Parts: sequence; structure tokens; C-alpha cells
Amino acid sequence: MTTSTTPTISRVLVANRGEIALRVFRTCERVGLDHVAIHTDADADADAPHAAVEHAVRVASYLDIDAVLDAARASGADAIHPGYGFLSENASFARAVIEAGLTWIGPTPEVIDRMGRKDAARELAVAAGVPVVPSYSLDADPASFAYPVLVKAAAGGGGKGMRVVRSAAEFADAVAAAGRESRSAFGDDTLLIEKYVESGRHIEVQVIGDAHGTVLHFGERDCSPQRRHQKVLEEAPAPTLTAATRSAIHTAAVDLAASVGYTGAGTVEFLLDEASGDFYFLEMNTRLQVEHPVTEAITGVDLVALQLNVALGDPLPLTQDDVTFKGHAIEARIYAEDSFAGFLPQAGTATHVVWPSGVRVDHALQSGQVVSTSYDPMLGKVIARGANRDEALARLLEALDGTAIFGLTTNTGFLRVLVDSPEFRAAAVDTAWLDRHQVPEPGDDGARALAGVVLGAVLDVAPRGPWQPDGFRMGAPRGPLVEHGRDLGAAGWSTAADPTVAVVQRVGHVGLGDGFVLRGRHGSEVVHRGQRFLLDEPALSDEGRSSGDGTVVSPMPGTVLDVRVSEGQTVEVGQVLGVVEAMKMELALDAPTDGTVTTVAAAVGDQVALGATLFVVEPS
Repeated sequence: MTTSTTPTISRVLVANRGEIALRVFRTCERVGLDHVAIHTDADADADAPHAAVEHAVRVASYLDIDAVLDAARASGADAIHPGYGFLSENASFARAVIEAGLTWIGPTPEVIDRMGRKDAARELAVAAGVPVVPSYSLDADPASFAYPVLVKAAAGGGGKGMRVVRSAAEFADAVAAAGRESRSAFGDDTLLIEKYVESGRHIEVQVIGDAHGTVLHFGERDCSPQRRHQKVLEEAPAPTLTAATRSAIHTAAVDLAASVGYTGAGTVEFLLDEASGDFYFLEMNTRLQVEHPVTEAITGVDLVALQLNVALGDPLPLTQDDVTFKGHAIEARIYAEDSFAGFLPQAGTATHVVWPSGVRVDHALQSGQVVSTSYDPMLGKVIARGANRDEALARLLEALDGTAIFGLTTNTGFLRVLVDSPEFRAAAVDTAWLDRHQVPEPGDDGARALAGVVLGAVLDVAPRGPWQPDGFRMGAPRGPLVEHGRDLGAAGWSTAADPTVAVVQRVGHVGLGDGFVLRGRHGSEVVHRGQRFLLDEPALSDEGRSSGDGTVVSPMPGTVLDVRVSEGQTVEVGQVLGVVEAMKMELALDAPTDGTVTTVAAAVGDQVALGATLFVVEPS
């Protein structure tokens, strides 16, 4: 069965998940189209927002073509948007959608086939007169190559199957390793050997073509900050490009897309050699890109809406002269990873989530949601726009300061340091910069000072003796409390079983800016300038001591792990009476004085509140 010559769309199934699914839903709602989600059991169990929409169908896998088509039929969808990742560049999927009589919101399967492979796309670029990176035959003598060279998979992207080789002696091992990785990732071990540009910038051009022969460009993006070929920050327009280079890159992208009869949204990627000023075609992504919001921010267009126009067979509703560019935009990708511990993926429950205001945030993470390692670790994207690059930078820094994710570690603090670095401010970060440089890890002094502000406020109302310890504050002056004791339910965040012990507070401190402090069921957790800290409170064992009555109280809400004394037992000052655990931190509670234990009000396993009396020691 084939689609009609004049397609109609009333209900769009988005064959994807997370923030891109929600992003497409928003445009569908704006233009008056119904939308359908698909989800796996893993996403449903994790309370993923896209799985909670009105029309949602369970599938075994986002890669199961038959299951996706069955979901479309069952839900009455007449069109499929693939998002990005998963099946978005799978020509077999596109062909199956069309054969099922559904409208495919993307380029034709034939073009996906032609442009999806780097080797085939390279030949098409040459035929279109677009410059390509100098290459070598895999069968040639490695001793004849001008090193360094890049070995890369012909069948895929995302940094998989890529190796930089700096000598002939390393070549055979690099080819074998890249081939194995490519075969595992893409089922194909075909490789390309190209010149490796040591100092290059990743410049890509957003194009959209319609079925009437029109191809337009929507400017370029600079995606040079990368870690192991994975993009970290993206911005539009690309800074420091000359007018001549900018124009030439736009022309090359349009020429290539037009030469293959491209329809829909796509991105033509180039490598700019900073040493020579030459640029080379890298590949074409036949789908919407993760970083498309920065293009939307400076052009004012809705790229998903234009995808729908093209899928309906309509001509693009604007000309190249209608595409104008205003201001500058930068996007930061928020990942569940520990950037300062080898970029290890993180998993767990995002107990409390605060996204910034005043900027665009595309995300699919809310408080109480489980983050697993089953899917890509990207949690969301923060996009800041300004009248110029400096203003966009300032707004992005402010937005990252206003981002707080509790319960698991993210790369937000890493991004904040990178965005504020002299190199990024000067647009001097090339594609290999992050592989050559170590971004400094933030210290915890600021976090401790902010936690001290909150601790001071807690001590003002908590039962305590006359000692009044500083705790986190470590003698720093207390700053103004911007929001204190904010009830999670009232703020729209998920509450703990006992809402009185799970409170996020936004704190301001002179010289440190804002941060977020959580003192509650899981102890004290601080997010300062995007970086998450789990802080011990070494002075808090004194918090419940009294020089008069020997009372020992719980220094924070938590669980009693150990009780080491019994009533009537004689103890010495400093002797451990018990242990309370919070946020996987164990806090020992010591005897405040020599004496006799007269009260043991705790048992192992008890959940105790802040300030609860646990022991009383009568002084000798």
C-alpha cells in the first residue's frame, strides 16, 4: 500500500522519547494536530513525561519497526515524525512507513540511503563540487600517509568507530579497533581514511528542502566544543567566520542538498581548518538535530512546523530573502554524567529538579523521575539568546546557575566552568580542545558557605544548646536568604513521605551568587553554579549537645544505623553513642561529656527527624 499523492495529516505519532518527543508535541498542539507517544515499560516505570500524554502506546523497543507501525495503526495516527536518534535515519523504517500508507515526516528513503553513509555522501559531495577532506585508500601503504590521519566508520556517526592515528606503527591496531567498534554499532565495518585536521572547527548548516525543488538554508551553527566527537555546546551564528567563508559554506550546503533532491530538514556538516581557512564536507544528517533550537532562536522559525509543511507536499512558505538572523544563541546539553570522574554515566532518582526561567529549556526531566542508563544520558537543553554573543553568554551562565538537579550528578557544573572559560569566551575552542585540556573541577567552599546560610536559619528555630556551631559556614558571613523553607508541594515539586523534611531552598550569598540547598530526608545536598555537592557536617554532632543536660539530638533527618550504648551505661566524652545515616553519609553521635546514659530514644532502623532527642547523658 502506498501513500496518496496529496497527503493529509491529522494525528502525528512521534517515534521517539524524552525531550524531542515533547518538542514535537508542542508544535503539533500549536498547529492543531493530535499527537501520539510511544513508550517502553522502562520509560513508563520511570514516569517519563512523554509516556504520560493522553495518547500513548507501549512498544517493546523504540527500534522495533513493526511495533511502531502497529502503534500508529492502533492509535489512528496518519503520520510519523522520527525525532532524532533511534530510527530517524533508517531508510528501511522510512520506506516501511510510506508502504503502510502513512506520511513520513522526513526526507525520502532513497536520499537517506544515499546520504546516510559517509563514503557514499562523500562521492555525492565531490560530484556537487563541494570540497571534501583529502583521503587515502585503505589498501595503500600506511607508510605513505601524511600523519596524523583519521580512521572513521563509513556507516555511522556519534564518534563510534573513530580513531586518530599519528604514525604508521599505530595504523593496523587503530583500523582493527575502529572496525570492531563500527561493526558492533552499525553492523558494518567499512572504514574511511582521511587527513586529520589538528585544529578544526565544526560548522554545520541547517537546510530545508521541499518537493518543488526549493532548498533554503537557515544559517550555520558552531558545534566545536566536543568531547571524543560528542557535542557539548552549540551556538548560532558561528563566531569569527569571515563573510566570504560564511557565504561559501552556505552555498556548498544548499548545492549539495539540491543535488540529491533533498526534502525536509537536514544538516550539512563541515570541518573548518583554522590553519588554512579551508573547509571540508564531513557528512549530512538527514533529520532534525539536537541543536536545532539555536537556529530557531536567531531566525524565529519553527523548524518542526516547516517539516510538517514539506511532508504535506506544500511549498516552503518563505524564500531565502525571508530568512533573517537576529542576535546570538548558545545551547548547553545537560547530561546525567560525572564530568569530573571520567564522564561516567549516572543513574538514580532526580529527587528535586529546578530548571531556569527566562531562557528556553527543552527537557523531559521532572522531580521524582528515575534516570536509568538504558537510554541516552541527555536530560535536557538550556538555550540562551542575546542581542550579541556576550549577552547570550551572560544569560547562559545565569541560566546554568539557576539549574539544580538533586539526587544524581550532572554535567551542569562542568558546562558552567567551560562557558565561563577564557577560551570559550574568545571562541578559541576547537573540536579537540576538550581532549587536550582538563576543565578545572569546582571546589566546595562556595557550596559550604551557602549551606551554612541555611544551617544558620535552621539553628535559629531548631532545639539546641548555647554552643550554636557554624557547621558549613566555617566563619563566612551569612548572606541574604532568597527563599527559605519553600514547601515542595506548593512549588510543584514532588514531596517526600513527610513533606516537612524535604525542602529545597534557593540561597543568595554576597560574592558567590545563588545556589540551592536541600536539607531533608537525604541529608544536606548543595547545587552551586550547577555543580552538585554532598556535604558532611562535621560540627553538627555538637548541635544537640547541652553543657547542662547532656542531650544529644539528631543533626539531620535520617536513619539510625547503629546504637552502641544502653541505659545505665557509663560513657566517656567523645565515645560514640550511635550512628545516623543520611544520603549515604554516616554521622557518628558522640557523648558530650563523661557520665551515665539515662535515655536511649532510638533503635536501629528508626527514621528520625532533625532535632529529635536520641540520647541523654547525665554528667558525672
